[in-house]
Amino acid sequence: MQGMTVVVGTCGFQRRRELHYRELDGLEVQETFYSITDPGRLARLRAEAPEGFHYTMKAWMLVTHEYNPRLWRRLKTQPPGDKANYGGFKPTREVMWAWDMTLQAARALQAEVIVLQSPASFKPTDRNLENLLGFLERAPRDGFKLAWEPRGEWWSERSLLERVAAEGRVAIVGDPLKDREPVAYSSVVYVRLHGMGGEVNYRYRYRDEELRALASWIRGLPGDHIAYIMFNNVYSFSDAVRLKRLLQDTRL
Repeated sequence: MQGMTVVVGTCGFQRRRELHYRELDGLEVQETFYSITDPGRLARLRAEAPEGFHYTMKAWMLVTHEYNPRLWRRLKTQPPGDKANYGGFKPTREVMWAWDMTLQAARALQAEVIVLQSPASFKPTDRNLENLLGFLERAPRDGFKLAWEPRGEWWSERSLLERVAAEGRVAIVGDPLKDREPVAYSSVVYVRLHGMGGEVNYRYRYRDEELRALASWIRGLPGDHIAYIMFNNVYSFSDAVRLKRLLQDTRL
């Protein structure tokens, strides 16, 4: 792992923030997915974190997810325009407005990576691929690196994911423990761990042998890469701490 940067963290705070700062390397902010957070709060999170702590964040769901009453109930204010024009990376003013709000949050947090998470309903159709690549081409980035997490059927077409990474200039988020090896872009590797046994299994606690396999996979990455390893399960904090200790154990 010489020369490589490994950021082990969680999706959202699972313990006191001070404990996260002390024990882990980074955090993926989740609240920006459901409703854009006050930039002042995000700036305070950045200011209180120790030097070298890595923040990433999820893009607002209005960029990635089409209208869903259950999700929209979590919005603090109703967005402007036609709700049918949101989500799915559509080439609409509404999507670009939501992306602008996402960038404002990322600037306040000084996020290193913005994660775009698609639902399983966003399937690898010609129209969806066109919308995705079009968005990645026209959307301003303001210097932020992007990572896209596909769900479902996309993973049966590895060559298509590699095309999106290359043409869209985006890292593909994956999970090597589920045979969904991430696709790196610009030396960024991004892993999100949702538990084993299904697409998501949030109550899953990772077994020692699984964390050892993950640590071995991380050690095999190119030395110039930066790998973000983010746990997104109920036991995320303890699992992340266990992985960090494995990576620090030079005997393994």
